[in-house]
Amino acid sequence: METKGAGRSLAWLLTVWGVTRLVLLLFVFQVWVFPGPDVTSDVSVIYRGWYEVLRHGTFPLDDVTWQYPPAAALPVLAPAALPFLSYAHAFFMLAFLADAVVLQLLLYPAGRSGRSLRGAWVWVAGVPLLGPTVFARYDVMVTAVAVAALLAGVRHPRVMGALTAFGALLKVWPALLLVGCFRRRAWASAAVTAAGLAALFAVSMPGAFAFLTFQRDRGTEVESLGALVFHVARHFGWDGQVLLNYGSVEFVGPHVEQVSTAALALTGAAFGWLLLWRLRVTRRPPHTLADAAFTAVLVFTVTSRVISPQYLVWLVGLAAVCLTFRASRMGAPALLVVLASFVTVLEFPLGFVHVVTSDRYGVLLLAVRNGLLVAASVMAARRLWRATVPPAPAAPLPPEPARPRETPVSS
Repeated sequence: METKGAGRSLAWLLTVWGVTRLVLLLFVFQVWVFPGPDVTSDVSVIYRGWYEVLRHGTFPLDDVTWQYPPAAALPVLAPAALPFLSYAHAFFMLAFLADAVVLQLLLYPAGRSGRSLRGAWVWVAGVPLLGPTVFARYDVMVTAVAVAALLAGVRHPRVMGALTAFGALLKVWPALLLVGCFRRRAWASAAVTAAGLAALFAVSMPGAFAFLTFQRDRGTEVESLGALVFHVARHFGWDGQVLLNYGSVEFVGPHVEQVSTAALALTGAAFGWLLLWRLRVTRRPPHTLADAAFTAVLVFTVTSRVISPQYLVWLVGLAAVCLTFRASRMGAPALLVVLASFVTVLEFPLGFVHVVTSDRYGVLLLAVRNGLLVAASVMAARRLWRATVPPAPAAPLPPEPARPRETPVSS
């Protein structure tokens, strides 16, 4: 009976995945038009432009919108593997395949003792809530690498290290997967792989690390947590502007630099907390690796100067890995991330005009989305600490003062 129930649950899971992904493909292929700005233009215009430069053996040195590590060239060039399709359509199909790979990775350990299908359900349900943006960015491909690295980490630390290094050279954030890793073999493998790939790109293609300079000049993007300051301030006479700056829509004007600096300070504080956690942790069950990675990426996303919609793909993927472990305590933070994904599609692309103009509806959407992410971050950090760091021993009570012996009264 239990086997029949598991089979029925898997059948429902695959059916929901198939239907939702078909709908996403219909949107990105523009068989159906998704409301709001065209999210596929990044692929057909920006990615395609990078492709034309990259295929000649150099990085886009004159394009400040290229803000990615050198291995990001690979997903941009990958559509060449499907020459029978247009560039954009080939990219969408590759993103779809990456999505399918993630599902397969999450299903593989589900039959083992202590594992669950909950993680696969998080992925199946969370991804379509973000709308067609998922297949119109290369973040789903990076997430596939990160999910593979975390799932390999329990038994194959060297494989995890190599995949983590590769993921970090795709989009930096997968380096945070090592936060909860205490195996030297994983760290050594990551260091060797990163050094080798970085040297290969530096020698073979000029401008491999130009993205570091471009990233330094980023401002406060309109969807970030810090941007709420300016969204509210515009209603009280703040005279700044919203401009397309360094490839994203950012606030430009008085006090923007101070808010960006404050965001960097928060990121530094998050790093300090994670370092303290590593020094204090004593209990490390297998799911700690995934729980720590999820928590680390959450807090760094929330404190970032940019919270683009595709960032939620990372969080959904890592939350899904956490919930493949029955013992993981990340169920509630994962649910908050899924809810934030739904609010994200409401603000981009559906309500992006309201966000850009900072009207009340746009501010409300951002406040709710970012509030959910902040709550998820605090909750995840608290649960990770309580599950892995022993409580401080209670101070011993002072001894009671000795009572004077009573002298018996003679009758």
